[in-house]
Amino acid sequence: MTLKVSRRSVLQGTVAAVAFTSAVPALAKEFTPSADMPFEKKFVEVNGSQMAYVDEGNGPVVLFLHGNPTSSYLWRNIIPFVSDTHRAIAPDLIGMGDSGKPDIDYTFADHAEYLDGFIEGLGLQDITLVIHDWGSVLGMRYARLNESNVKAVAFMEAGIPPALPAPSLEAMGEPSAQLFGMLRSPAGEEAVLQGNFFVEEVLGKMAVATPLSQEVLDNYRAPFPTPESRKPTLVWPRQIPIAGEPADTAEVIIANGDWLYSTDMPKLMLHVAPGALMPPPVVEYVKANASNLEDVFLGPGVHFVQEDHPEAIGRALRDWIDRLPS
Repeated sequence: MTLKVSRRSVLQGTVAAVAFTSAVPALAKEFTPSADMPFEKKFVEVNGSQMAYVDEGNGPVVLFLHGNPTSSYLWRNIIPFVSDTHRAIAPDLIGMGDSGKPDIDYTFADHAEYLDGFIEGLGLQDITLVIHDWGSVLGMRYARLNESNVKAVAFMEAGIPPALPAPSLEAMGEPSAQLFGMLRSPAGEEAVLQGNFFVEEVLGKMAVATPLSQEVLDNYRAPFPTPESRKPTLVWPRQIPIAGEPADTAEVIIANGDWLYSTDMPKLMLHVAPGALMPPPVVEYVKANASNLEDVFLGPGVHFVQEDHPEAIGRALRDWIDRLPS
């Protein structure tokens, strides 16, 4: 029996979590997580700036897209699960990681322009997307507008309806309303630009199930040594559409949702509990309304699931990719 879940019921929190339908498959690949970035970066010029990226393996393209405040480093323990049979590519979004920091606004539209240029510059075709956080909004936008060039999409902790756009701060519930209200205020500017809030507090403390080592945190700190360098990490949370603003980002996420729930493209949803962007009610909504979907429950987690469950993600991703139609 297929259950259709309404967006309103999800926002009101009335949908109960049910048993998860998929387990992480067991593959015969030894795994040792690492804090080191094992891959050498390459660079491509996009719009007059250099974009850094990881490019490992050969074969069909798997494109990994990160969000705020991370980089391709987020995928370091997952890429090896696919790079022996596929070409795994993971860019650092503009202004992040080892990519250039041009004098731009770092809005969603800016990032989309640079990502489009990156994909075009490398001539990537028949892409399987693996996406997270703002990388999910960017990736789904690209897939929606370029469906003939995208083979499949795997997503985790994604910015999608029905969770976003948020009708109001109050509808987000506490503590999200307090957090995002603060980030839109002068206090948020102080916290992010002076205190590196997204690395030190969100990534370092609030959004992982297991505390990160200092070595891992140092890798995430490295791209943002100064207040000026942290501008992208301030702009990103202010791009989350709340009460209709910013309108352009709201339109993108709504359009992405319309696409996600209508396309028959193969999809893999990886999720945790309680989650952040995708708590159990949102997961149930996706399961009830998206076609050609497989879902894998990873275990306990909040938002940066790649740090808590790299092996489970890698194994599930590899199993799913191997079964995609050629």
